[in-house]
Amino acid sequence: MTQRFLDKTVLITGGGSGIGRETAIQFASEGAYVIIFDMDTQGAEEVVGTIIDKGGKADFLKVDVSNSSIVNDYVSELSKKFEIDILVNNAGIAHIGTIEQTTEQDLDRIYNVNVKGCYNLMHAVIPQMKQRKQGVILNIASIASSVGIKDRFAYSMSKGAVLTMTYSVAKDYISDGIRCNCIAPARVHTPFVDNFLEKTYPDNKEEMFEMLSNSQPIGRMGAVNEISSLICFLCSDDAAFITGSNIPIDGGFVTLNN
Repeated sequence: MTQRFLDKTVLITGGGSGIGRETAIQFASEGAYVIIFDMDTQGAEEVVGTIIDKGGKADFLKVDVSNSSIVNDYVSELSKKFEIDILVNNAGIAHIGTIEQTTEQDLDRIYNVNVKGCYNLMHAVIPQMKQRKQGVILNIASIASSVGIKDRFAYSMSKGAVLTMTYSVAKDYISDGIRCNCIAPARVHTPFVDNFLEKTYPDNKEEMFEMLSNSQPIGRMGAVNEISSLICFLCSDDAAFITGSNIPIDGGFVTLNN
């Protein structure tokens, strides 16, 4: 394994499971010191333990990314000890429903985590990156940022905001040496998918898994390591010429599903 992130500090939100878990482990395996912000204490501590057992360096802080004062306080304390070189805004929650099926409370809940959480972290981290004239930000958008997805009104709203925030930050801070990109995954096989199927389709979850997999032209869901590999590439010096980009990783969903 290469050491592309040796002596780099990576802050990743939602690193306790799924894409975030795999990404944290890959960053650490390539030499990074990984700091996880998450509300899932058990999951995040397991990831930190896995990283340390493999000889890596990692820490976990229980942080509600939707709370700006808490985010600012923790980032401020961390900045006294470390330079945050890379920020990965991975934390996010889902919602299923049309606009009629989306309550104001639903909308606020999705906005607070997916939109405000992304804003809070960038707002807290960018000043120190700007001061050092270097830094990388990677946001997790979605295919729902670009195309209409049935019954995903609130989620699509939030990921559309992540996409346009990415463009705005990339434009505003390019002269400060800060790169900002996002990726747009389609369905990825994570514990969230398994839990959703178990809860929603307990009697035919295998059939529904197959149907969801086949909805992507490539005929399957993405694997978490495929997503983490793209994230790590975009955050590395190998991608030094890439900023202000939205990279699809969707098995052909956006361009071929017609």
